[in-house]
Amino acid sequence: MHTVGRSAVRVDPADVVDVLVYVVVLNLAIEYVPSVISEGFTLSLLTAVLLKLVLELVVVVKGRVVARFRQARTRGGRIVAGAALWLVAVGSKFAVLELVDLVFGDSVELGGFFSVTLLIVVLLVSRRLVRRVLFPDGPSLTI
Repeated sequence: MHTVGRSAVRVDPADVVDVLVYVVVLNLAIEYVPSVISEGFTLSLLTAVLLKLVLELVVVVKGRVVARFRQARTRGGRIVAGAALWLVAVGSKFAVLELVDLVFGDSVELGGFFSVTLLIVVLLVSRRLVRRVLFPDGPSLTI
């Protein structure tokens, strides 16, 4: 536990595990995918933390959009919710690329749309598998 002022900040161990999984996956991508580049381990660690924050937000937004899709009573409502889900799915990849460029500039490159999509899928699947092994009784995760 880390104390900031009078309040205590607790970090969920699962979140720490997620970041470590992201670091491993990201560094494997850096090693084997020519379009994924980081100028050093510290930058890849910071990129993993940024990806953790962004992907958590995307998972929450996606969950809300899926809930609206399921609640939609009309065909038009389902179409709008489906379009919103598509927008979140595609737009989040561009958001990740832009945010990484904004924060790290030329020091970190995640490639283009397809390489970042593959990277994100591998990150989320790896996170899910590692959490299942380490926290078998924990809450289920959505991707």
